Amino acid sequence: MSTPHRHDRSVPALTALPLRDRPGTRLSGSCDLDTRQVLSAALGVVARIPGPVVHLDLSAVAFLDAAAVAALVQASTTLNGQGRRLLLHHPPYSLRKVVEMFPDECAALEVAA
Repeated sequence: MSTPHRHDRSVPALTALPLRDRPGTRLSGSCDLDTRQVLSAALGVVARIPGPVVHLDLSAVAFLDAAAVAALVQASTTLNGQGRRLLLHHPPYSLRKVVEMFPDECAALEVAA
């Protein structure tokens, strides 16, 4: 049995594209061990987007592991320290479950209503 590789079509890669209608980024794919570097780079770009509120659309994200949620918390904390906000849109079930299990650790995350 072979292990799936990132170039297999069955394993979703992680991509990040700028939002057209507001300052922010749309992530697509899966955020896990295989895509950790891509997520880190994308969040670095997100942190440099100017404005008081930066939007992160997660509607096309299939899965976020706990380390990916921790990276989102760190990005949000960094922006909050600058007097800015990271606003998450359409978080996947996996993110909501991690927030339920670790509410104090995830307190910096802000989800759009």
